[in-house]
Amino acid sequence: MPPTAVLLAEPEPALRGVLERHLSSDGFTVIEAGWDAQALDLAERSHPDVVLASESELCLLLRQGQPGRRWDRNVPVIVLASTGSDPVDRVRAFQRGADDVVERHLYPELVARIHALVRRSSFGPADVAEVDDLIVDLRARQVRVGGEVIRLSGREFDLAARLASDPRRVFSKEELLKDLWGHTSGRFVTRTVDSHASRLRRKLRSVTGDDRFIVNVWGRGYRLME
Repeated sequence: MPPTAVLLAEPEPALRGVLERHLSSDGFTVIEAGWDAQALDLAERSHPDVVLASESELCLLLRQGQPGRRWDRNVPVIVLASTGSDPVDRVRAFQRGADDVVERHLYPELVARIHALVRRSSFGPADVAEVDDLIVDLRARQVRVGGEVIRLSGREFDLAARLASDPRRVFSKEELLKDLWGHTSGRFVTRTVDSHASRLRRKLRSVTGDDRFIVNVWGRGYRLME
């Protein structure tokens, strides 16, 4: 297997240099960017496996895309938070499409989260779930309805894939938090599940014209459909 390519977007040269040295010594191929525009150019040219972003604004730009430009909008993104960061900032990062938020000084945890995201995005070619007219293609990391590709963030795709693994089972919020975010408690991440489910439902509704997918079972959690 080729080494994991990490796009490191950090404007502070000293911090970027420290992280680059640690990641390189651990076998990662590191692509450095000092500002958002440079990071977008490198994402388009280099096709990284994971993006480490010091600001959640870059995550939003990656997810939205730009006319005439091509990069993987579903590329896993970890936002690097400062020590003791405000939970509100963490929520904002998830709302902008981040797959994870890790305090930058927790380097061993950061490496573990990178490996976990790469592992989740590396499915085999037969991993396709079909539910009614919805198709979740784990290999291509695509959700399609009636042949139309739905543009999703990395975490929205993970949520769709988890629900599609057992379409009529109710997945509790606590279970989804543990499986997809690696958290076991916390009110702010619970709201994050709700916001991701709401956006996923809205995107599917824009194509299907109805709300048969992403069912909120009050007081229990979510399932893909009735």
